Amino acid sequence: MNPVEAASVGTDGRQTTAAEKSAAQGVSQATFPWQERPAGDKSVVWRHRGNPIIDRNPLPEIHGIYNSAVVPFGDGYAGVFRTEDYTRFPRLHVGWSEDGLDWQIENSPLTFANAEIDPSDYAYDPRVVRIEDWYYVSWCGGHNGPTISMARTKDFRQFERMTNAFLPFNRNGVLFPRRIGGKFFMLSRPSDDGHTPFGDIYVSQSPDLVHWGMHEKVMGRGGDEVGQWWQRTKIGAGPIPIETPDGWLMIYHGVIDTCNGFVYSMGAAILDLEQPWKVLYRTNRHLLTPEASYETTGHVPNVVFPCAALHEPLSGKLAIYYGAADTCTCVAYAHIKELVEYTKANSTVF
Repeated sequence: MNPVEAASVGTDGRQTTAAEKSAAQGVSQATFPWQERPAGDKSVVWRHRGNPIIDRNPLPEIHGIYNSAVVPFGDGYAGVFRTEDYTRFPRLHVGWSEDGLDWQIENSPLTFANAEIDPSDYAYDPRVVRIEDWYYVSWCGGHNGPTISMARTKDFRQFERMTNAFLPFNRNGVLFPRRIGGKFFMLSRPSDDGHTPFGDIYVSQSPDLVHWGMHEKVMGRGGDEVGQWWQRTKIGAGPIPIETPDGWLMIYHGVIDTCNGFVYSMGAAILDLEQPWKVLYRTNRHLLTPEASYETTGHVPNVVFPCAALHEPLSGKLAIYYGAADTCTCVAYAHIKELVEYTKANSTVF
């Protein structure tokens, strides 16, 4: 496979405009997925009442769809979804929705116009972001992996494969939605070849989405102190960071290793806008942890794994997509301003 050359990525060095940044990060349309917080509920993040929005069997021969990514596209939404068939082999499928809740998933897995897919090249836990004129997909891939594989598209019909971002082993590759100081930035979690029992979040820089370096540690997993237990085993970046006046809002997952196995919960941090390796605030308690039956029971019990978020810039509404129990796809809601203030008020940076 030939790499996608830097000149073809559209990296002309210009700064994105406010309109472009808004288009890349947010959406303002009548079909925004949303439910108001239930009366009497004090939670800063609350679940969609119709969860899961995509059950475990969306297509024949598919018995799991989770840890997936969605973005505004046209008058509705497009997404790249992790699926597993009855062999339990993970692949990526494209999906379409008018309202962000009712999804039509393509029957065939995602393919590339410029590269063949090795039958052993697994693909899971995708993220999708629009940067300037392209939508970029990053995922944990088996092509010389596990590490961060990448592709790009303009229409979600035809995809071009790009070179892997990093050496093995790595997971949770999450691009920022615009250049910072003229460079692209990506969050990731160096790992191992197995079901990693450790992990911290790093950020890397690139001039062209091909050559990556200047790796900086963003934040580490917790310890035994109060406020860190829920994330003391490993952490990983979730949805595409959201730009706010207070900094980049990064929703992430934190894991604790219990006597009954791993438990994945959702947290949030705020990173410096110009130096995103600097953590300004970080939640010392989880925002959402496995409690609903579809989160505690499934192929892998006790998992809340956020991978995507939609937001309305004007209203501040936030819809967070997450995988539940490695089985199905769910949504939770929040107000960005409330979430930022909660993160600042319940913060421990370590």
